[in-house]
Amino acid sequence: MKSLQEKIIKDGNVLSDQVLKVDSFLNHQIDPKLMKEIGEEFASRFTNDKITKILTIESSGIAPSVMAGLVLGVPVVFARKRKSLTLTQDLYTADVYSFTKQETNPIAVSKSFITNEDRLLIIDDFLANGQAALGLLDIAEQAGASVAGIGIVIEKAFQDGGNLLREKNVRVESLARVQSLENGKVTFAEGALV
Repeated sequence: MKSLQEKIIKDGNVLSDQVLKVDSFLNHQIDPKLMKEIGEEFASRFTNDKITKILTIESSGIAPSVMAGLVLGVPVVFARKRKSLTLTQDLYTADVYSFTKQETNPIAVSKSFITNEDRLLIIDDFLANGQAALGLLDIAEQAGASVAGIGIVIEKAFQDGGNLLREKNVRVESLARVQSLENGKVTFAEGALV
């Protein structure tokens, strides 16, 4: 997705060979126009997959998921990372290790929102080591729901997550695949921008 790649080059900040900061448009401040384009792109890639719900994880997966849900005309369910007084029983849960935060957190989804009749599209902002995606796949499996695939806004192709998921025969659609962050420069797997 060329507009996303351009935004990453223009506004992304390479903090190290492993960390790309995109908080000015994706995971702190949100660029609504870009999110609309991202939602439309995910919807077009999964338009024939009979999606009934989108499953994501709070908080950075919510914006692209809502935009895709709007286009597909389906609800968005997000896994909660934080405990809530109202989310205490009848839950699907999984443990997820965060590469960015270097910690493991439980995630939870109410059993009333995902069933074995659902066909899910999983969406998240980043794919690094694949732990968030695996946690969401675990929740889908607990519910007996089928998964059409996983939509990722930015995949760090130099880390193991994408390969791990693809080896499990999970369809992964990444809108931007970063091949390298070496020397403070973003290089995309698809090659340089034209």
